Amino acid sequence: MTKKAIPESVWISPNGEVIACVEKLKVLRENFEEIQGICQDALEDAVLMGCDENQFRDVLKRLVDGLENPYPPV
Repeated sequence: MTKKAIPESVWISPNGEVIACVEKLKVLRENFEEIQGICQDALEDAVLMGCDENQFRDVLKRLVDGLENPYPPV
């Protein structure tokens, strides 16, 4: 299966400043590539086990929506 490209994003801080640090951008890209791979594998497993693809996607979206920020705004 061909991996879809991760959309390019201009990352901004909570106060609207652009994140331009090359190392920070590299870490973000690597994190998204890892997440994409794990999610793709999980989707394929679910479908192969007979699960409904749309239900899997809905659960995955709820999982993301339920993530909590452990670093409250200053």
